[in-house]
Amino acid sequence: MTRMFAEGRWALAGRGGVLAAATAIAAACGAGSGGGAGGKAEDGAADPAAAARETPRPAPGMAWVVFGADTILAEVASLPEQRERGLMNRDSVPDGTGMLFVFPESEERSFWMRDTRVPLDLACFDETLAIVSISRMQPLDETLIGSGGPTAVALEVRQGWFAERGIEVGARAKVVFGPGMTVR
Repeated sequence: MTRMFAEGRWALAGRGGVLAAATAIAAACGAGSGGGAGGKAEDGAADPAAAARETPRPAPGMAWVVFGADTILAEVASLPEQRERGLMNRDSVPDGTGMLFVFPESEERSFWMRDTRVPLDLACFDETLAIVSISRMQPLDETLIGSGGPTAVALEVRQGWFAERGIEVGARAKVVFGPGMTVR
Protein backbone atom coordinates (compact mmCIF):
# COMPACT_ATOMS: atom_id res chain seq x y z
CA MET A 1 0.00 0.00 0.00
CA THR A 2 1.38 3.42 -0.93
CA ARG A 3 0.76 6.51 1.17
CA MET A 4 0.40 9.87 -0.51
CA PHE A 5 0.74 13.24 1.21
CA ALA A 6 0.02 16.36 -0.79
CA GLU A 7 -0.25 19.80 0.74
CA GLY A 8 -1.98 18.56 3.87
CA ARG A 9 -4.31 16.02 2.26
CA TRP A 10 -4.07 12.39 3.27
CA ALA A 11 -5.07 9.50 1.02
CA LEU A 12 -4.23 5.83 0.75
CA ALA A 13 -3.68 4.03 -2.53
CA GLY A 14 -4.23 0.30 -2.43
CA ARG A 15 -5.10 -2.60 -4.68
CA GLY A 16 -8.63 -1.34 -5.16
CA GLY A 17 -7.65 2.24 -6.02
CA VAL A 18 -7.62 5.32 -3.88
CA LEU A 19 -9.47 5.11 -0.56
CA ALA A 20 -10.55 8.25 1.28
CA ALA A 21 -8.68 7.75 4.54
CA ALA A 22 -10.32 10.77 6.03
CA THR A 23 -12.71 12.59 3.74
CA ALA A 24 -13.14 15.36 6.28
CA ILE A 25 -9.40 16.02 6.18
CA ALA A 26 -9.50 16.71 2.46
CA ALA A 27 -12.52 18.96 2.94
CA ALA A 28 -10.77 20.82 5.74
CA CYS A 29 -7.79 21.36 3.46
CA GLY A 30 -9.79 22.97 0.67
CA ALA A 31 -10.39 19.95 -1.57
CA GLY A 32 -13.84 19.04 -2.78
CA SER A 33 -16.77 21.12 -3.94
CA GLY A 34 -17.06 23.37 -0.89
CA GLY A 35 -14.81 26.47 -1.31
CA GLY A 36 -15.68 30.05 -2.00
CA ALA A 37 -15.17 32.20 -5.01
CA GLY A 38 -11.51 32.72 -4.12
CA GLY A 39 -10.94 29.00 -4.71
CA LYS A 40 -11.78 29.28 -8.42
CA ALA A 41 -9.51 30.19 -11.28
CA GLU A 42 -10.62 32.84 -13.80
CA ASP A 43 -12.05 30.13 -16.06
CA GLY A 44 -14.21 28.81 -13.18
CA ALA A 45 -12.07 25.70 -12.56
CA ALA A 46 -10.97 24.89 -9.02
CA ASP A 47 -7.72 26.61 -8.06
CA PRO A 48 -6.06 24.31 -5.47
CA ALA A 49 -3.38 26.89 -4.62
CA ALA A 50 -6.02 29.54 -3.82
CA ALA A 51 -8.04 27.06 -1.77
CA ALA A 52 -4.93 26.09 0.22
CA ARG A 53 -4.16 29.76 0.91
CA GLU A 54 -7.70 30.37 2.19
CA THR A 55 -7.96 27.29 4.40
CA PRO A 56 -6.44 27.65 7.86
CA ARG A 57 -3.59 25.22 8.39
CA PRO A 58 -0.97 24.66 11.04
CA ALA A 59 2.58 25.91 10.55
CA PRO A 60 5.09 23.86 8.52
CA GLY A 61 6.26 20.82 10.49
CA MET A 62 3.06 20.77 12.56
CA ALA A 63 -0.36 19.10 12.37
CA TRP A 64 -3.72 19.41 14.05
CA VAL A 65 -5.03 16.07 15.29
CA VAL A 66 -8.74 16.53 15.96
CA PHE A 67 -11.03 14.28 18.01
CA GLY A 68 -14.44 15.99 17.97
CA ALA A 69 -14.06 19.11 20.15
CA ASP A 70 -10.51 18.22 21.27
CA THR A 71 -7.45 19.15 19.22
CA ILE A 72 -3.76 18.39 19.68
CA LEU A 73 -1.16 20.66 18.08
CA ALA A 74 1.46 18.09 17.14
CA GLU A 75 5.00 18.33 15.90
CA VAL A 76 5.25 16.04 12.88
CA ALA A 77 8.01 13.43 12.82
CA SER A 78 7.94 12.19 9.22
CA LEU A 79 11.64 11.66 8.54
CA PRO A 80 13.71 8.81 10.05
CA GLU A 81 15.86 11.10 12.19
CA GLN A 82 12.78 12.93 13.54
CA ARG A 83 10.99 9.67 14.38
CA GLU A 84 14.12 8.31 16.09
CA ARG A 85 14.49 11.43 18.26
CA GLY A 86 10.78 11.77 19.07
CA LEU A 87 10.20 13.56 22.38
CA MET A 88 13.57 12.60 23.87
CA ASN A 89 15.27 14.91 26.38
CA ARG A 90 12.20 17.04 27.07
CA ASP A 91 11.14 18.04 30.56
CA SER A 92 7.48 18.52 29.68
CA VAL A 93 4.84 18.04 27.03
CA PRO A 94 2.33 20.86 27.53
CA ASP A 95 -1.35 19.97 27.54
CA GLY A 96 -2.84 20.08 24.07
CA THR A 97 0.48 19.33 22.36
CA GLY A 98 2.27 16.20 21.25
CA MET A 99 4.16 14.49 18.46
CA LEU A 100 2.63 12.81 15.41
CA PHE A 101 4.81 10.04 13.97
CA VAL A 102 4.13 9.48 10.26
CA PHE A 103 5.69 6.51 8.47
CA PRO A 104 5.76 5.79 4.71
CA GLU A 105 4.07 2.39 5.06
CA SER A 106 1.52 0.83 7.39
CA GLU A 107 2.97 -2.09 9.37
CA GLU A 108 3.33 -3.44 12.92
CA ARG A 109 5.62 -1.11 14.86
CA SER A 110 7.27 -0.95 18.27
CA PHE A 111 7.97 2.13 20.38
CA TRP A 112 10.08 2.78 23.47
CA MET A 113 10.91 5.63 25.83
CA ARG A 114 14.71 5.77 25.63
CA ASP A 115 15.87 9.18 26.90
CA THR A 116 12.25 10.33 27.20
CA ARG A 117 11.72 11.84 30.66
CA VAL A 118 7.99 12.58 30.44
CA PRO A 119 5.21 9.97 30.93
CA LEU A 120 3.24 9.71 27.68
CA ASP A 121 0.22 8.07 26.12
CA LEU A 122 0.81 6.57 22.67
CA ALA A 123 -2.12 6.11 20.29
CA CYS A 124 -1.60 4.11 17.11
CA PHE A 125 -4.00 4.50 14.17
CA ASP A 126 -5.19 2.27 11.34
CA GLU A 127 -5.60 3.38 7.70
CA THR A 128 -8.91 5.12 8.48
CA LEU A 129 -7.29 7.08 11.35
CA ALA A 130 -9.20 5.06 13.94
CA ILE A 131 -7.24 4.34 17.13
CA VAL A 132 -6.17 0.67 17.31
CA SER A 133 -4.29 0.96 20.62
CA ILE A 134 -3.53 3.39 23.42
CA SER A 135 -0.49 2.57 25.57
CA ARG A 136 0.75 4.25 28.74
CA MET A 137 4.47 4.84 28.31
CA GLN A 138 6.70 5.30 31.35
CA PRO A 139 9.73 7.63 31.39
CA LEU A 140 13.07 6.10 30.38
CA ASP A 141 11.52 2.62 29.90
CA GLU A 142 13.25 0.81 27.02
CA THR A 143 10.65 -1.98 26.89
CA LEU A 144 9.28 -2.25 23.36
CA ILE A 145 5.55 -1.53 23.15
CA GLY A 146 3.74 -2.86 20.07
CA SER A 147 1.35 -0.82 17.96
CA GLY A 148 -1.53 -3.30 18.26
CA GLY A 149 -1.87 -3.62 14.49
CA PRO A 150 -0.47 -2.19 11.29
CA THR A 151 0.02 1.56 11.60
CA ALA A 152 1.60 4.39 9.65
CA VAL A 153 0.51 7.06 12.15
CA ALA A 154 1.03 7.30 15.93
CA LEU A 155 0.43 10.15 18.35
CA GLU A 156 2.24 10.80 21.65
CA VAL A 157 0.64 13.14 24.19
CA ARG A 158 0.89 13.83 27.92
CA GLN A 159 -0.08 10.72 29.87
CA GLY A 160 -3.75 10.76 30.82
CA TRP A 161 -4.85 13.10 28.00
CA PHE A 162 -6.96 10.48 26.19
CA ALA A 163 -8.63 9.11 29.36
CA GLU A 164 -9.48 12.61 30.62
CA ARG A 165 -11.41 13.25 27.40
CA GLY A 166 -13.02 9.82 27.10
CA ILE A 167 -11.12 9.07 23.87
CA GLU A 168 -10.76 5.32 23.49
CA VAL A 169 -9.74 2.65 21.01
CA GLY A 170 -11.99 2.99 17.95
CA ALA A 171 -12.18 6.80 18.09
CA ARG A 172 -11.41 8.36 14.75
CA ALA A 173 -9.18 11.40 14.27
CA LYS A 174 -9.01 14.04 11.59
CA VAL A 175 -5.51 15.26 10.76
CA VAL A 176 -4.63 18.54 9.05
CA PHE A 177 -0.96 18.83 8.12
CA GLY A 178 0.97 22.04 7.75
CA PRO A 179 2.47 22.73 4.32
CA GLY A 180 5.57 21.07 2.91
CA MET A 181 5.60 17.71 4.65
CA THR A 182 7.92 14.99 3.33
CA VAL A 183 7.62 11.36 4.45
CA ARG A 184 10.51 8.91 4.18
